[in-house]
Amino acid sequence: MSIIPCLTWVKRGIAKESPDKVKLDKEDLKRIIEETREQLEDDEASDTSEEEDEETEGATGGKIMKATKIRKKKNEENEQMEVDDVVDKYGLNDYDDDNEEDANNPLKGLGNLVFYTSNDDDPYITLNDEKDSDDEEYEVKTTDNMVVVGKATEESCNLDIYIYNEELSNLYIHHDIILSTFPLCVEWLNFDVSDQGIGNFVAVGTMDPVIEIWDLDVVDCLEPVAMLGSKDVRKKKKKKKEVGHSDSVLDLSWNSNVRNVLASASADFTVGLWDLNEGKIVTSITRHKEKVQSVKWHPVEAQSLLSGSFDKTVKVYDCRSPNDTFKSWSLDGEIERVIWDSFSPLNFFASTDSGRVYYLDSRTDKPLYTLSAHNKAVTGLALSSSVKGLLSTISTDQTLKVWDILDNKPSLILEKDLKLNDLHCLGACPEAPFVFAVGGEKELRVWDIRSSAAVRKHFFNRAPSGVTMEDIDDEGETTAAFENLDIDNDSDAEEMENLIAGFSGAAQTTVTSSSATSSKKKKKKKKKPKQKTS
Repeated sequence: MSIIPCLTWVKRGIAKESPDKVKLDKEDLKRIIEETREQLEDDEASDTSEEEDEETEGATGGKIMKATKIRKKKNEENEQMEVDDVVDKYGLNDYDDDNEEDANNPLKGLGNLVFYTSNDDDPYITLNDEKDSDDEEYEVKTTDNMVVVGKATEESCNLDIYIYNEELSNLYIHHDIILSTFPLCVEWLNFDVSDQGIGNFVAVGTMDPVIEIWDLDVVDCLEPVAMLGSKDVRKKKKKKKEVGHSDSVLDLSWNSNVRNVLASASADFTVGLWDLNEGKIVTSITRHKEKVQSVKWHPVEAQSLLSGSFDKTVKVYDCRSPNDTFKSWSLDGEIERVIWDSFSPLNFFASTDSGRVYYLDSRTDKPLYTLSAHNKAVTGLALSSSVKGLLSTISTDQTLKVWDILDNKPSLILEKDLKLNDLHCLGACPEAPFVFAVGGEKELRVWDIRSSAAVRKHFFNRAPSGVTMEDIDDEGETTAAFENLDIDNDSDAEEMENLIAGFSGAAQTTVTSSSATSSKKKKKKKKKPKQKTS
């Protein structure tokens, strides 16, 4: 089993050219081992402890206090034993010590003959080492994008940090981060919680009510730089006010206009507003009556926040007083995703589990139009970064669709089965207007939709300056060299037939053709154009 539930892009020029590597000393290693083991033990015992607490609720206070004292005493006695066990088990006492016996044994290798740690430091070596290909892949170029991907398999949960280079059509995993539980959402931010400076970080929401913040410029890190919230709020006896969420974090949105503010959507029916300077929640929005599935800050107005919930409503808040000042819309279906229209900032999109996409004006009460986009839930929405009217959608019906929504007249341009089974997440490259990343039940797919003749023809006049609309190389060399990268070249002849037949401009995605266009299609077939290889 392998599933990709979330992903996010990182702009070019953000990441360090040479990321830092973590070096652990004995004390750090010992602390991490102890904390990890205690966390696992707490998680395993949480369910049974809650049951025990419920059973003892009817007991007298004296009996409860006595049991608590006995348990505390046993824990104190075992604590020192556990610490000693960790030290002995992993040999931490000798972690930094050299083995004198091995050093004097010539059969142990040539390590004791090397005086300098690097050939660069040895004055007797004048020839420079050739650069290894692995070293080149480790470096992050200014033309590289990062794609941060949450991934879950039967063995582990982790973040895979990919490097994508549009010019070279490269896609590979640069490094990964091991997570303790299933990732549900990931959001990039440049706010350094340690010194309020600028950095390269991601916030991760998981099945736990805790938000983890990781540094993408550090390789081999074993713990996040910060954690927002607490798992303790799940326990009935330890509920605290203003600690954070009490259930899974389903979505995150960073406020680029007020850099220290992060919004979170949760299965506990609330939206949280976090102050990253203080590392705590400052406002809990409680206007939804079901799980809050999606949340998004306005791209320009720092105070405006959009949310969508399983209660079939979307809401826009003025976060200066969000529980009192908001506007709500009821839609047909549970809300899957919400995004603002960056080309028309007063408008936004909302998708539902019924396969519909709604386009709404925040100043009016009814949708501007409703698009029957898919047969199943629309799990992803993404606008092109710089091509106006280009919208992509994905669904659990296993297809990606490309739409032209210019002038509020949506028309289907391309439909593609990516062979990833159910599709769960979608993101548009910030600099490449025709490149999209898709996560499904198998793997990550990065696709340049210019490989489609229909897309090239339809958006030719809207391509930004410097972006070529020529056919993508169709020899399959990129796909062969990088198996994870999908520069997929559909048959131009087949797509041209569909394009000539014409797509309906109505909100319902019905494809119609006339007898006249049918005859043109037949003529096109007789020419037998060269087939493209995918």
